[in-house]
Amino acid sequence: MPNDEKPAALGYRMPAEWEPHAATWLSWPRREGISFPDSFDRVLPVLREMVAALLDSEPVNINVCNGAHEAEARAALDGLPNERLTFHLIPTNEPWCRDHGPIFLTRSEEPRLVVVDWDYNAWGGKYPPCDLDEVVPTRIAEKLGLPVFYPRMILEGGSIDVNGAGALLTTESCLLNPNRNPQLSREQIEQKLRDYLGVRDILWLGDGIEGDDTDGHIDDLTRFVAERSVVTVIEHDVSDANYAPLQANLERLRSLTINGKPLEIIALPMPRKILRENLRLPASYANFYIANKCVLLPVFEDPKDGEAVDVLQAVFPTRPVLPIDCGELIWGLGAFHCLTQQQPAI
Repeated sequence: MPNDEKPAALGYRMPAEWEPHAATWLSWPRREGISFPDSFDRVLPVLREMVAALLDSEPVNINVCNGAHEAEARAALDGLPNERLTFHLIPTNEPWCRDHGPIFLTRSEEPRLVVVDWDYNAWGGKYPPCDLDEVVPTRIAEKLGLPVFYPRMILEGGSIDVNGAGALLTTESCLLNPNRNPQLSREQIEQKLRDYLGVRDILWLGDGIEGDDTDGHIDDLTRFVAERSVVTVIEHDVSDANYAPLQANLERLRSLTINGKPLEIIALPMPRKILRENLRLPASYANFYIANKCVLLPVFEDPKDGEAVDVLQAVFPTRPVLPIDCGELIWGLGAFHCLTQQQPAI
């Protein structure tokens, strides 16, 4: 298909995360990478638990750099059922597949599945090099034999969330940050999102949470859980740095509509502040991942863990919510949603 045509004009859309998956994609972390300084081995049990839960739900595809890297990953996952586990020789710099991985679009006629390959600069140039991560979407598309669209705009997957029916959530602090696309206006960015994701309504929130080095990804803040329903994190401690920005986002959500109808807003708590080496870590229950048969929820040995489970279990009554301790994983400044990228079923 001609590369100058836009996916939306061809009938493509980005499905919601709760729609059926053909697989989940991951990028296995490298021991020499920068994401888990001095804690790589302590993160492996969490990754194993995540993969075990996903394999019970759907096929899992894992990107690795070479044979030795694959062997290391296989050793960490030894004993897990491997009928639905596939390794792909697609080298990456870091493990955050949500941000560097492909965004898949679907439509009802052939080709039913395509990839959008957004440009990638490691969250505003913070963590070079990112040369391997930058080409991952096209490498995956080549493996799957899929057409690729190139919007020529920097975008990470964690900076957007969609309801699959024409609405997209994002933040001004990330998408309008001059370290991403300084040459594009807000209106031009919105047009790219419409053209290349098949969305209509773009719902803007403000700032992200303290410690989030992505400049405010939406997947630490507010997530669609149905066509007009969102869960959003709330900080109740007025002395906490997150109180004001999260209240401001809540006020925005109350004013937003989809097709003229207000959103249903469901509150998620925030875990207490987690500090490590004098850095605040971006712990958030909003960084959950919706798999076919379960919801993976990061928890932090916090009194609010149980409340977060209860909120999400009420939202997803047919999917068990699986709380997995991410106290070590969050040192990499991300959790399950940041690590995963869904491939829609067609």
